[in-house]
Amino acid sequence: MSQTIADRSAADSWAEFDRTTSRWGRITMLATIVVMLAGPVILAFQVGFEPLATLGSFLAIASVFGILWFVEPLSYFPILGPASMYQAFMIGNISNKLLPSAIVAQSTIDAKPGTRRGQLTAVLAICGAATTHLLGLLVLVGIFGTLLLRVIPDEVTSTVQVYVLPAVMGGAIVQMVFSNLQLRVLIIAVAVGAVVVFVLTPLFPVIGYFAIVLAVVSTVLLALFLPGGNKHQHAEELEAEDLS
Repeated sequence: MSQTIADRSAADSWAEFDRTTSRWGRITMLATIVVMLAGPVILAFQVGFEPLATLGSFLAIASVFGILWFVEPLSYFPILGPASMYQAFMIGNISNKLLPSAIVAQSTIDAKPGTRRGQLTAVLAICGAATTHLLGLLVLVGIFGTLLLRVIPDEVTSTVQVYVLPAVMGGAIVQMVFSNLQLRVLIIAVAVGAVVVFVLTPLFPVIGYFAIVLAVVSTVLLALFLPGGNKHQHAEELEAEDLS
C-alpha cells in the first residue's frame, strides 16, 4: 500500500514538473525571441532598413543551416527530454557543450536517456555546464580580458578586429574541406565563388545581396548534375577506395 502511494506521489510530482517546465519554458523562449529581435529591429530602423539585404542575408543563412532547424530538435530530444530542450535552445552551444555534458552525466550515474532519471540528469548537467561557462566568461573575459585590452595598443586592437573574422572563417572552412576532401566538389565551389564574386557581382550589383545564396545553390546543383556527380559513380569510387 505504501509503495503504491509513493508511486502515485512520484507520478504526480513528475506531472507537475512537466507542466511547470512546459509553461515557463514557452514563456522564457518567447521572451528571449522578443529580446533578441528587438535590438536588431531598433538598430535597423535607426541606421536604415534595406529589405533586399535583409532577405539576402536570411536566405544565405537558411540555405546553409536551414536543415539543422529540423534535424537538431529531432536528434536532441531523445537524449535531453522536454525540460532540457528549453534550456538547451535558450543557452546555445548544444552540440559542443550541453549535449556532451548531458551524455557524460547520464553515463556517469548510469541513467538511460528518455527515462525520468535521464531527463533530470540532463537538466542538472546543463545547469552545471551553463554555470561553469558563465563563471569562465566572467573571470577570463570580463576581468582578465578587460585588463588585457587596457595594455594592448589601439593599433593592434584595430588590426585584430579587421582580420579576426576572416581568420576564424578561413580556419573553419579549411578544416571542413580537409575533413571530407572531395577534389571535384572543391574545384566546383572555388570556380563558382570566383565567378559570382569577380564577374557577376561587378556586372550586376544587385546580385551582391544574394551572392552567398547564389554561390551555395549553384555549387550544390553543379556538384549533383555535372558528370561524375551521380550516385552510382560515387558508390563505385567508394568501393574502389575500400578495395585499395
